[in-house]
Amino acid sequence: MKEALIDKRTLEVILTDQKSEIDNWSDEYLCSRNEENLVDLNSPQAQVVIGVRRSGKSTLCLQTLVDAKVPFAYADFDDERLVGLDTNQLNDVLEVLYKIYGDFKYIFLDEIQNIDGWPLFVNRLLRTKIHVVLTGSNAKLLSNDLATHLTGRSSEIVLYPFSFTEYCDMKGVDCKLRTTKGVAEQRKAFDEYVGKGGFPELLQIKNDKKYITNLVDNILKRDIEQRYKIVYPAQFEKMAHHLLNISPCILSTSELMTLFDFKSVHTVLNYVKYLKEAYVLIGVQRYSQKSKQRSVGEKVYAVDVAMMNKRDNAFAGENLGWRLETIVLTHLLRKCKNEGWDVYYLNERYGECDFLVCDGNKVIQCIQVSYDISSDKTRNREINGLMLAHKKTRCDNLLLVTDHHYEELIKDGIHIIIKPVYEWCAELFSNIQ
Repeated sequence: MKEALIDKRTLEVILTDQKSEIDNWSDEYLCSRNEENLVDLNSPQAQVVIGVRRSGKSTLCLQTLVDAKVPFAYADFDDERLVGLDTNQLNDVLEVLYKIYGDFKYIFLDEIQNIDGWPLFVNRLLRTKIHVVLTGSNAKLLSNDLATHLTGRSSEIVLYPFSFTEYCDMKGVDCKLRTTKGVAEQRKAFDEYVGKGGFPELLQIKNDKKYITNLVDNILKRDIEQRYKIVYPAQFEKMAHHLLNISPCILSTSELMTLFDFKSVHTVLNYVKYLKEAYVLIGVQRYSQKSKQRSVGEKVYAVDVAMMNKRDNAFAGENLGWRLETIVLTHLLRKCKNEGWDVYYLNERYGECDFLVCDGNKVIQCIQVSYDISSDKTRNREINGLMLAHKKTRCDNLLLVTDHHYEELIKDGIHIIIKPVYEWCAELFSNIQ
C-alpha cells in the first residue's frame, strides 16, 4: 500500500527543525579537511560528496558553505520523517525551503539518493542557476543517476574517515613538530589512530564497538539489503562480516560461494560490488600490463580500520600489519583520486609489493608496508618485494613504510627510503613526487 503524501505543513516543521540543527552546529569547532578545497561553490556543476556513512560528508559541506558566507538552504533526506517522500513532492520541498530561508542561490541536499527521481530535480535547480551541493552514501546509485541525467553537470568528491593529520588536529597534536616531545605525541596519537580508526564521532564516543556494530548493520540492512532487495540477507551479512574480519585479502569468489552456500559466483560478485559501492570495502586491482589479468584477483580492504574488529563477534586480533596497510591505502587514495592516479598491488610467483601508484601506464612509486622489520627475514622480504616491483616496472621511487624505523639504503644501485608511517602520513598530499 502506497504511503500517504507528506503535507506542506509537516514538511515545514521537519525542514525548520533541520535548520535549527545546523544553526546550532555552526558554533562547534571542526577540523579543516583537505577535500574542502575540492568543493567549488562557484561552479555551474553540482558538487557531489560521496563516501561511507558517518565519514563527515554533511559536516564537510556545511563547513564549506558556512566558511564561504553564502546564503544557503538545507534539506536532509536521511531524516526518518521523510521516509516515503514522493518524487513529485520535491517541488514542495523547494517551496517550503524558500519560505524558511528566503531567497537563496545555494542549496545543500543531504543523502539525496534516498529519493527516486532526484536527478531531474537537481537538473532543474541547475538550470535556474542555483548552486547545488549534495551528498550520498552509495557510489553506484549516484554515479549511474549522474551519468544518465547530469552528464557533465556534476563533480564528484570522495570523502573517507579522518586521515591521521585530521585526527591529530582534533586531538590538538602538532604533526609538524619535530622535537622529542612533539614526535612522542605524534607516535602516541598514531597508536590510538591505528586502534580506534578515523570515524569522526569516535573521538567523542566511549563505546566504539557498539557504534561500529550499529553503523555496519545500518549500512548492510538499509543501504544494501533494502535498496537492492537482497534475496539471501543472512548469508550476505555473514559474508560481509567475514570479509571485514580477514581484510585485506585477495578475493576468491569460488571459495566464498562454497563457504556461504550461494548458488552462483555471480551472486558473490554482486554482493561484493554492493559492499564496495556503499564504501564498506575498497577494491584494489592486481598490477599487470594486460587488462584481462587486472580484472581478476582483486584485493579488498575495509574502508577504515575500525570496521576490521570493532564489531560484535568479530573475533579479530590486533593484526597491526594489516591495519597499517589499510591506513596506508586510504592515505594513498586521498592523494591519488585528486591527481587522477591509480593504485594497484603486485603479486608474482617470486614476491609481492603492497602498492604501485600509477599515472596512466607509468608507475611513479612502489610502496611496501610492514609494521616491524627488526627481523632479517621480514626486512629482506619487504626490500626484495620493492626490488621485484622495480624490476617489473622500472620505477626507482621505492618506499618502505614501517611503524617506527627510519633509514635510507642502496640495494643493487637503487635508492630505498624506509620511513615511519606517522611521519609519512603527516606529509599528506606531498609525499609522492
